[in-house]
Amino acid sequence: MSAIRHSIDVDRTPADVFAYITDPSHLPEWQLSAVKAEPLEEGPVHPGSQVKVTRRIGNREIPMMIEFDDVDPPRTWDLHGVGGPVRPRTHGSIEPLDEGRRSRVTIEIDFEGHGLGRALVPLVVRPQVRKELPRDEALLKERLEGTTA
Repeated sequence: MSAIRHSIDVDRTPADVFAYITDPSHLPEWQLSAVKAEPLEEGPVHPGSQVKVTRRIGNREIPMMIEFDDVDPPRTWDLHGVGGPVRPRTHGSIEPLDEGRRSRVTIEIDFEGHGLGRALVPLVVRPQVRKELPRDEALLKERLEGTTA
């Protein structure tokens, strides 16, 4: 199956958007399924940084580990899930608009299922993420622009 991809324009600079979106402490503020995010080390994320993210999937809270593969401020980031039955692979990009005063954020997510995850990915995870990603990006926009929908 192909990756799930969605974009949204935000009235903030790419540097502002990148700083917010790659700071794990903000994850539960703009991702509906994220209950909490705990970086395993201090400081800004870099390739190799790991974050324990607890997500609500259905009625359960499930901890998972993610690791940043690439971080190219203020343009792109890549991360993947480490271990567990469902492992996301995410690519994010930020494109400057209006001479850098605004930004277009694009997030692309794909999943790899292992064991029980092979059944969960198409039946539960993909449908939830297809619905959630546009709402997550709208919430991201709302948080960054200081507005409410």
